[in-house]
Order: sequence, then C-alpha cells, then structure tokens
Amino acid sequence: MIKRLIKSQIDELLFSGKAIVVLGPRQVGKTTLVNEVLAGKEHLFLNADDPTTRASLANANTSDLRRLIGSHRLVFVDEAQRLHEPGMTLKLIIDEFPDVQLLVSGSSALEISQKTIEPLTGRKWEFQLYPISWKEFEGRFGFLEAERQLEHRLLYGMYPDVINYPDRQAQVLKQLTESYLYRDILALSGIRRPELLERLLQALALQVGSEVSYNELAQLLVVDKATVMTYIDLLEKAFVVFRLRSFSRNLRNEIKNNRKIYFWDNGIRNMVLANFNPLYLRADKGALWENFLITERMKYLRYHQVIANGYFWRTIQQQEIDYVEELNGDISAYEFKWNSAGKHRTPASFSKAYQAPVKLIGKENFRDFIGPG
Repeated sequence: MIKRLIKSQIDELLFSGKAIVVLGPRQVGKTTLVNEVLAGKEHLFLNADDPTTRASLANANTSDLRRLIGSHRLVFVDEAQRLHEPGMTLKLIIDEFPDVQLLVSGSSALEISQKTIEPLTGRKWEFQLYPISWKEFEGRFGFLEAERQLEHRLLYGMYPDVINYPDRQAQVLKQLTESYLYRDILALSGIRRPELLERLLQALALQVGSEVSYNELAQLLVVDKATVMTYIDLLEKAFVVFRLRSFSRNLRNEIKNNRKIYFWDNGIRNMVLANFNPLYLRADKGALWENFLITERMKYLRYHQVIANGYFWRTIQQQEIDYVEELNGDISAYEFKWNSAGKHRTPASFSKAYQAPVKLIGKENFRDFIGPG
C-alpha cells in the first residue's frame, strides 16, 4: 500500500458539512484511497459501475434515498459520472441528509465537470488525485530503492499498477492507453475520430518540452485549429495532459501567447510513442526529465494547496527558461538538466529584468524542487 499525500486532508474534513469529491484519471487509486479513509468505519458503498446501483439512484427522490441510505452516516458513491443526472442526486443527498458524510469519486472530468460538479457548488471539498508522486513513491520504497528506480520511472511512469506489477509494466500501460485514452474519451465526448486523437497525442508526445502551435498541429493533422483546440481541451479535462503558458512581464521581445503541453505521466507519453528504449539510447531524455519534473511539481503544488502560477519563458531570440513560478509576488526560475555537469548559461536578460536567480535542477537536487520539506 502506497500512502497518498491527500489522505490526511480528507480525514480532517469528514463530517465538515460538505461532500468530499475525489477526481482523477482511471487507475490512479481513487477507490483505494477512499476505502482507506473509510477502513474500519461502517459505510454504504454505491458503485455506479453496477447497473443495479445506477437504476436505484436514477430519478431517486428523498424517500427513495432514505430507504437506500438507512442508518448509514458514511456514503461512498464510486464512479459517480456513470449515474443519470449525478449532480442533482448528490445534491439531494447533501441537502436532505445533513448528518450523512458523502464521499464521491469520478474518473472523468469530461462528464463530472458538466453533470456533477456544477450542482455541488458550495457543497463540496474537491481533491484531484494523480499517478503516484515521487514523495509517495519514496515514502513507500525508501530513498535508496527510489534512487535506483529513477531512470525506470522516467520510462514507465508512476501509475499504481505499473509500480505494483514491475514485470508487466508495458502491458499495464497498453491497457490503460487503449481503455482510457481512446475508448473513454471518445465515448464521453462524442468524438468519432479515434485515429485523429491518436495522431494528435503522438504529435504532442513528440513536442514535450517544446512550444506547441495550434496552427502547426492543425496543418499536420489536416483539420481546423478549432478542432485541435477542442481535442486538447478534452485531453486536459481527462487528466491526460496539461498546459503551461508563457511568462511575460517586462521585455518587448518575450514570447507572450504560446504554450507548452506536458503529459501527466511519462509512461503514458512513452506508450503513445511505443518507445521504452533505455535512457542512454534516447535523444529525448531531456524532454522526459523536464516532463517528470514539471509534473511532480504540479502534484506537489496541488496536493499541498499552494497557490502558485507556473510558466515557461522564452524570447524571440530563443533564450529560454524551462520553468518560472510566481508565488505571493515572488518569482523563481529553474533550468532542468539530466546531466547537470555539462555547460550551462543562464539568460542574463531574464535575471536582470526580474531580479530572480535561475536554479539548475539535476539528479542531485531534484527532490528540493519536486517536494520541499
């Protein structure tokens, strides 16, 4: 069992008067997490993947729910997005049963955001769960074993089953990709062009660490820009990728409107490309290192509820900083180098304009970046 960082936060919020909602992609351990919170406590488990459960909750009124809930004070609705009108059903439980603590999980923001979350405004504590973080991984396996596996994790990622089945990592990732990235997203969004989604993901995987142009992607895929933007938005809502904007405040030659796109998991990225070659054979090890570090930083910020803005920085002359973070008005900048012993030059124009030192992050000090403390 890998202890998840947000469990203690959920424990503290039980019976605080609001529902607890855990969102995230499939197979990251949402059900396991909530069941761990509920371990040893009497509760009602409602699995919305079960047709009988869905039928019992469909158009249920207060009397129906009272019979179903009975004397239980803890109710866990798993895979809530499968319910018919889940938002209204969950809202009814919260409003009509104030002594009941409702816990909800959902695997896809595509429907959760539209059908579940909106009616629960002001009635929920929301958490997002991602693939295992490095801090969680190291906490389970220890410093030395985690250190030994670093290169392996850059290749195969941090999904729980990938870690739990080390002899079948590629097979697990293949199943995740085929059953979630394509089938679920296509079904939930109404998209009927799986080949376009697959080609877009491959293009994004090849551009990790580089600026992404919607116009260039549209030309490559022979579709319009609006379609590309729609697909990327769906991938972001489904916790497959996320975007970083460019940082610009002072300099006229700063790039202001571009973005980079990262995958929430290195293993998914590599499966999209069908490439698990060892690191020493790869030309993209810098991109894998950057994707890993930024993803781990995002997990840290969100799990610890740190309100900070993340960016990348680049000028028209191609001077660049991999990651810039703004926290409480302070600016921090970071450059990522897998081999930090090589030559490195920090753009003087950035340091001069923002009075912010640029810190080099390599294998020796990456823990300070991805999870201080």
